[in-house]
Amino acid sequence: MSLGRQLSLFGVEARPASPLDFEGLLAGAGQVVRMGGTARVSIVVDQPWRARALLVEARARGLAASCEPATVEGHLGFRTAYSSALATLGVAWLRGAVKHPPRGLALDGRRLRLWAIAAGGRDGAAAFTLRLGAGDEPMWGIVGGALAAAGLPAVLLGPRAGGPAYRIVGRRRLARLAELVGDPPSGASVEYWV
Repeated sequence: MSLGRQLSLFGVEARPASPLDFEGLLAGAGQVVRMGGTARVSIVVDQPWRARALLVEARARGLAASCEPATVEGHLGFRTAYSSALATLGVAWLRGAVKHPPRGLALDGRRLRLWAIAAGGRDGAAAFTLRLGAGDEPMWGIVGGALAAAGLPAVLLGPRAGGPAYRIVGRRRLARLAELVGDPPSGASVEYWV
């Protein structure tokens, strides 16, 4: 944590890291798959630093993970190994094989940090976007409500406006986001962090 930042009750320092923090990837374009009493989480990222940072975050939570080239050129696929530590996410987020956020979804600093690592970026001087899954339209409203409950009301950008993504606008909201997600991961340039 940088010395200029105040400790947040909901930020990344507020509680120990947990495998359940990967719920932040599911709020975005991440996917979860169940197998027996285990589950794994995966997401496609567009920058190598994002993949490296997610690997570090997985290790910090005691999860094995890997990255491989994705089917989209220049992108990487990050995925955890199947783990019983992620089984709760699989149960909470899947209705059959369809991803659906659980009732009472809450996005704290650790979950938001993972989402920002995987799919966040600056959008001008006073805005930040968090990308969503293109096929996850039914859940966008629930995720937006969870952002608002975290003190980050955001504008939904549809596909025609460069989305799907949530755009957080304004200096006060960006300061709140920065307080929640903490310092940038190693390798993240200014354009990709709050």
